[in-house]
Amino acid sequence: MKVILITPEESNENEVEVISEALEVGLYRCHLRRPHWSIEETRAFLDCFSSEALSKIVLHDHHQLASEYPVAGLHFNRRHPFSKRPIGLSASISCHSLEEVERYHKQMDYLFLSPIFNSISKPNYPAQFSLELRTSTIIDDKVIALGGISLERLPLLHGIPFGGVALLGDFWNRLPSANPIDHLKTYLTLEY
Repeated sequence: MKVILITPEESNENEVEVISEALEVGLYRCHLRRPHWSIEETRAFLDCFSSEALSKIVLHDHHQLASEYPVAGLHFNRRHPFSKRPIGLSASISCHSLEEVERYHKQMDYLFLSPIFNSISKPNYPAQFSLELRTSTIIDDKVIALGGISLERLPLLHGIPFGGVALLGDFWNRLPSANPIDHLKTYLTLEY
C-alpha cells in the first residue's frame, strides 16, 4: 500500500525535519500543497531538501519549479487543471467523483479520490462515497483514498482495491505534542 503525505496549507514548526524523516522511513511521496505561497516561498522550502528527498516531493503549485528542482512530479487540481502530461515527471490529480477518476485514469500515474470519510483537516467536509466504491470497477491500484483517513477507519476500506492512502489531518494534527513518525510507521507496516 502506498502512503502519501500532503502538507497542510499552513507551515508547521520543524516540518522540514518531519518530512525528511517521513521520507527516510519509507513514505512513498510528499505532496507540497501550499496554495497561498509565493514562488519564492516555495523555492525556499524546496531548498531545504536533499536531491534524494526532492525526488519524492510532488508540487501542487508553481509547477514551473519542476524545471529547477528534481521533484517527483506535478499534481493537478481545480487551481491547476490538467492540460498535458509532464515529460519525465509523475502526474497525479485530485478527483471528487468516480466519473473524474474514469476521465483521468489513463493519463495519470495515480489519482486522489476524496473525501472517502468525513475530513479530519477540513471541518464540515463530509464523506462523498459509500457502498458504490465496493462495486466500482474503476477503483484500482492507481486510485489513492483521501479524506478522513485514519488507522481506525482503514478496516472500512477492506475489499476496495485502493492503491494506497493519502494522509493529512491524521498525521499533522499529532504535532507538536506527539511525533507523527511512529504513527506513520504503523501505516507503512500494514498489509492492506
